[in-house]
Amino acid sequence: MARLTGIGVLVTRPEHQAEHLCKLIEAEGGAAVRFPALAIRPRSDRAAVRAAIGPADRFDVIIFVSANAVRFGADLLGPPRDLPIAAIGPATAAALNAAGYRVALMPAEGMDSESLLALPQLQHMRGQRVLIVRGRGGRELIAETLTARGASVQYAEVYVREPARPAPELQAEIETLWRQGGLKAYVATSVEALEALIGIVTLRCRELMDSTALVTGSTRVAEAATRLGLGSPVVLADSPDDVSLTGALIRWRTGS
Repeated sequence: MARLTGIGVLVTRPEHQAEHLCKLIEAEGGAAVRFPALAIRPRSDRAAVRAAIGPADRFDVIIFVSANAVRFGADLLGPPRDLPIAAIGPATAAALNAAGYRVALMPAEGMDSESLLALPQLQHMRGQRVLIVRGRGGRELIAETLTARGASVQYAEVYVREPARPAPELQAEIETLWRQGGLKAYVATSVEALEALIGIVTLRCRELMDSTALVTGSTRVAEAATRLGLGSPVVLADSPDDVSLTGALIRWRTGS
């Protein structure tokens, strides 16, 4: 039974990451409407990033905080070999495995900074050298916590997030669809994506967001929605992965 029939969902994942979620929604009879809120681009000064890091094997722990960090930063590791690599969650670990690297540390539950920092192996870090591979900006929690635990932390910021620049024709199509009741929910899996979405939709779409369900797997996004003045009812998934987001949509749709 198609449990999302008649439900249009605005999928705001970056273009290269949206396909799987869209297919899951469509498999349940829903209409997945692609509208990337962020564009993910590699740093233009990659040679400088590589030079600042030096050999990967000089680090005691190398943390990848997202699949995008793997996509744009796995080559910093050199040829696949055993390295002390940590992944923040299953999607990041899968990307590392696909690139030929074995993941040594990953939370058994959860896929956020807090879950990673709870690992026993990261509690006593005095004298340890840590490399965090991430995009430019973002949360400082991992670096601050590991530094407080005695580690020497260095960043490799390998990509940048920028608000997408949708064509005016696409913005108009989205507004028309939304005004006609064709969108019942929208997905935002990060605070950056939510902020970017607010900035790129038309004024009328911003108004319609208040009566449209926000689907997320992050309490930080839910809190940001309130801070940003959104009135959207929040549908909170167990985690930000595609299967959990789809499951949350189904529970919301069926009232279960």
